[in-house]
Amino acid sequence: MSDVWIALGLTVFAGMATGIGSIIAVTAKRTDYRFLSVATGFSAGVMLYVSFVEIFSKGLDALTQRYGEVLGAWVNVAAFFGGILLMALIDNLIPSAENPHEVHSEAETRPLHLATEAARVDGLQDYSAHHRRLMRMGLFSALAIGIHNFPEGLATFLSALQDPSVGLAIAVAVALHNIPEGISVSVPVFYATGSRLKAFLYSSLSGLAEPVGAILAYLALVFFLGGSDATVPPELMGILFAGVAGIMVYISLDELLPTSRAYGRGHDSLLGLVAGMAVMAISLLLMK
Repeated sequence: MSDVWIALGLTVFAGMATGIGSIIAVTAKRTDYRFLSVATGFSAGVMLYVSFVEIFSKGLDALTQRYGEVLGAWVNVAAFFGGILLMALIDNLIPSAENPHEVHSEAETRPLHLATEAARVDGLQDYSAHHRRLMRMGLFSALAIGIHNFPEGLATFLSALQDPSVGLAIAVAVALHNIPEGISVSVPVFYATGSRLKAFLYSSLSGLAEPVGAILAYLALVFFLGGSDATVPPELMGILFAGVAGIMVYISLDELLPTSRAYGRGHDSLLGLVAGMAVMAISLLLMK
């Protein structure tokens, strides 16, 4: 049972990083976009390396033991691309006027840091005319990110449940990934309401989808498909691991790397990517 609490704690930590992004948005005088570029590149490196080197192989081991070498390999590959398909379907089904993973520019975030109410009003000339549209944008962003965070939470939780050290690395990667998401929710909500507290709360709620989704999915798996000892069967865990690998590869290629490239300079994105892979590789070697 202690492993479950550790996995849940890591998932909560990863999800609540959206709140860190919100705090950065409403308190920092300037957003360090180079840091966000390197951080999201680093996160992508960790996710890609651990997906292909660790999680995909764990799924293969479990499935080949259950189904044999040939069929197990086929099931593993099918589950991997199933994870990619799941994320692609989520992306296409969620209505969003703007990309919820996009980091807002310095000009857009400047009114967050104006000290007085008068300055805030001066900086938001169109506040009254557009607050409903902006609030809708912020809510859609929070909803989109929340739904995206369900499979991310499951990925973090299952990885930590199987191997807490690997789960820790994934939790850190997901947390770095969630920081710019927190910024993307906070900016339109603040524009619409003028409240830093509401911006923080909506941002944090979108991150809570990770632990909630992880627990609901895990309980459903144990209740409907679990064995007599209330554990998930090894072959099902193998399928889930392969699917998790696909989910993280999709997140890395579709969300993290484009964001990292857009807000970095020179080779910031590549440096972050390689650093993430190197840190993950060294961590796995030290844990052997």
